[in-house]
Amino acid sequence: MAATLVMPAAGTHWVHGLTRGEHTVRLVKRSESPWATSTFGGFVAARGGVVLNAPAARQRQVEFIGDSYTAGYGNMSAGRDCTGDEVGRTTNVDRAFGALTARRLGADYQVNAFSGRGMVRNYNGIEPGTDYRTYYDRALLAVSGDVWRKPAGWRPQLVVVGLGINDFSTALNPGEPWTPESLVAAYKTAYHGFLDELRARYGSDTVIVVSATHMSNTTAFADATRQVVAERGDDRVRHWYYDNTGLDYLGCHWHPSAHDHQVISERLDAFVATLPLRW
Repeated sequence: MAATLVMPAAGTHWVHGLTRGEHTVRLVKRSESPWATSTFGGFVAARGGVVLNAPAARQRQVEFIGDSYTAGYGNMSAGRDCTGDEVGRTTNVDRAFGALTARRLGADYQVNAFSGRGMVRNYNGIEPGTDYRTYYDRALLAVSGDVWRKPAGWRPQLVVVGLGINDFSTALNPGEPWTPESLVAAYKTAYHGFLDELRARYGSDTVIVVSATHMSNTTAFADATRQVVAERGDDRVRHWYYDNTGLDYLGCHWHPSAHDHQVISERLDAFVATLPLRW
């Protein structure tokens, strides 16, 4: 049994028609939080029922960091032309490659993604002075000054980072502080700093995957990420590139579709199988 709550009003949502016995409830927020923050107040049992203890945390943990691709932007859309409301209603992170791979791995996971944001430059230069790193340490991305408190039990063995599409997918606009060459240099410097932050947070054993994908107008994204990994000289920082073979980009605004996310996830599964993970 599944139900989709679209902008639900405050209150209790009751699930009817359940048989007697134990039931497992899985709650997923499908859309991105910067534009649609939600509050979950917990479970309540109907008369005669009881809320049981949550299942134990899984041993395997994975964190996915990225932009609209990681967020599953418009992946359930029937076409590429979407209004803002349609993007919200057809974005389903539960059908994005990260969630698909985590479920096949039997892992608990986090998806920390913000559409349109890059490592140093956002899509088409929007919101200058900010980038993905501005928001990474927040629990509520839209709340300035908010801080995410890492739970003691959250120490992922695997972190997959996919940031760079927005840095390089659009031409530099007049007034932006980079040349194509200095943008690459700034990107690489920031990436190293971000990897240092992840290392400090999760320790030396965590495997970090620096991900890149095909871009029709430039190879800067893939080239820069390869260079970052080579410069690290760390066997537990790996480069993963996936091309556009078999992808239809039928999601909103030429983003990967649900079909594409399945393909990407299967390729990620194969790559993860080659990593020196200590599950």
